[in-house]
Amino acid sequence: MENSSAKRLGFVRTNEKSDNSHHPNRHHHQIGHKHGEGSAIDYYAYASKIRGWNPSFKVAFSVLTLLLCIVLNNPLVSLAVIVSMAYLTVVKGGLPLGAYLSVLMIPLTFIILGTVAIGIDFSSQPIGQFNLYLGFGYLYTSIAKLKEMVFLMMKVFGAISAMIMMTLSTPSSEIIGVLRKAHVPKLIIELMNLIYRYIFILLDVFNNMRNSADSRQGYCDFKTSCQTFGNVASNMLVLSLKKANTYYTAMEARGYEGDLVFLEDEKPFQISQVIYAVGFMLFLLLLWYVTK
Repeated sequence: MENSSAKRLGFVRTNEKSDNSHHPNRHHHQIGHKHGEGSAIDYYAYASKIRGWNPSFKVAFSVLTLLLCIVLNNPLVSLAVIVSMAYLTVVKGGLPLGAYLSVLMIPLTFIILGTVAIGIDFSSQPIGQFNLYLGFGYLYTSIAKLKEMVFLMMKVFGAISAMIMMTLSTPSSEIIGVLRKAHVPKLIIELMNLIYRYIFILLDVFNNMRNSADSRQGYCDFKTSCQTFGNVASNMLVLSLKKANTYYTAMEARGYEGDLVFLEDEKPFQISQVIYAVGFMLFLLLLWYVTK
């Protein structure tokens, strides 16, 4: 458990090098392996066929696409972004469609729950084109409100699709490296590195504790489950503090002096990719102009 956790933490430069030096066209594993949603996303990013693209290009392309999707506020533009990002992730990136849809389910659920209140409202009087009497009032809606709800869902989903394309094709270390080049404050960069990597250590500890409790009938009924949950939560706090001290000592033993430095592959820009990206942005602007 300690060895697997240390590998996930990735403070040793040789480990980081072995991950980043992995050639983007070589795949010694099959996509579809999961260890929870967060680690699965990181796994997909390392296995993506477009991982070899320049990370700064992917981050800039995703952010510009997100901004265009929000600023243009056009349902056809949003639809074009959704389809294009799915094509890059599934077809070009080689991610299975089922895995892509499973990653989208979580934000899609929040989008639906957040936009339903726009399309459906409550009133004491039977107003609107469609209404439903509940005994103490009416749920009502109209074609205009439903269109507004659907258009907002498409806009938000298009923006999220752009970011998901980036996260499913770019490992977290490369995204953080791009933020470092963009002169994001060093404190924020180091906190991002430490927090993201430490999450997986705690997940490993929690899974081991849960499996141990489950093998001892710790979840046999509701009362026992609550008691087990309390014990696991208290032990997690103690073990997280202990492991934090252990890994900080390991960092100091490896020469840590306040800066987390990782080896990064040099991935040059490709002119063809920049041309395609500019063409896609112009297409979105033209689509907005024609359909506004």
